[in-house]
Amino acid sequence: MSEIIVRSGGLYTTVQDAGRDGQYAIGMPPSGALDQYSYRVANLLVGNPDGAAALEATYIGPELEFTDDRLIAVTGAEAPARVNGEQVAPWETLSVRAGDVLSFEMITSGARPYVAVSGGIAVPEYLGSRSTYTLTGIGGFQGRALRTDDRLPLGSPPVSGPAPGSSVPAGLRLALGGVAELRLVIGLCSYRLTEAALESFVDTEWKVTKDADRVGYRLRGGTIDFIDRDPPFGAGSDPANVVDLGYPIGSVQVPGGNEPIVLLGDAVTGGGYATVGTVISVDRDRIAQARTGDRVSFTPVDVDAAISARRDRGIRLEKVRAAVS
Repeated sequence: MSEIIVRSGGLYTTVQDAGRDGQYAIGMPPSGALDQYSYRVANLLVGNPDGAAALEATYIGPELEFTDDRLIAVTGAEAPARVNGEQVAPWETLSVRAGDVLSFEMITSGARPYVAVSGGIAVPEYLGSRSTYTLTGIGGFQGRALRTDDRLPLGSPPVSGPAPGSSVPAGLRLALGGVAELRLVIGLCSYRLTEAALESFVDTEWKVTKDADRVGYRLRGGTIDFIDRDPPFGAGSDPANVVDLGYPIGSVQVPGGNEPIVLLGDAVTGGGYATVGTVISVDRDRIAQARTGDRVSFTPVDVDAAISARRDRGIRLEKVRAAVS
């Protein structure tokens, strides 16, 4: 049986794919790779179909032994990777043989490296996805992060794929470092903020706190004032409380008006906090690579701009496909 032997799971490595779409109405978040661009490029580099399961690591990458010959690719965060102790290039198609070991050094920029393997990680599907959702213990490998001595099954490799050494041009790689500039669509509850508070929110340069994971990123940098009112029936007494509503993935809530939280792929699907806006899907890739202490800013855009940005990302992915084919 073709598999990966996990020598070390790293800090927090999970199996993820494009996400568990279509289950939001029953309270199931999509999970999936937080940085969808890096994940999709990794799959392109090894010839996998869209949606094939890969590995997402956080800060400290895993150590993996391969039991047969495969193509692999490492994308996302800058985490120097080695095969049998020899440094290998990121954003490039790599060839490994049975017994080879992939390992990582400490991340130098970004937060999450991605590892794709030709054939994909062949764990069972749950509700149409192989993505791990650790809060409920479903999907992925036994519903949890990887541990030493886990053995991950691999699918059959594609009949054809990019040649080893195929590389993504620098201009098509995810930009890391600097301020993470996030575009967001204002709403659903921005009417609850004072005009000055909304202006301050988009003018402030926020910092990522230590509370930053697959559920959401808590930010620090100022306070947000809400318009005074008597709480409506069904809402709590916190000034940010509203009657429960659904949370779009990427929505920004501000409990107590103190520290905004950007909700990500493993977040709850609804609750009783006002949402200031929603980070567009393309820019969730960027915040997924932000680390504690990194800076974040917000720029309001409309829905048309969000759709255009998603279309542009699709064009970039097609350029990657052409470059590595």
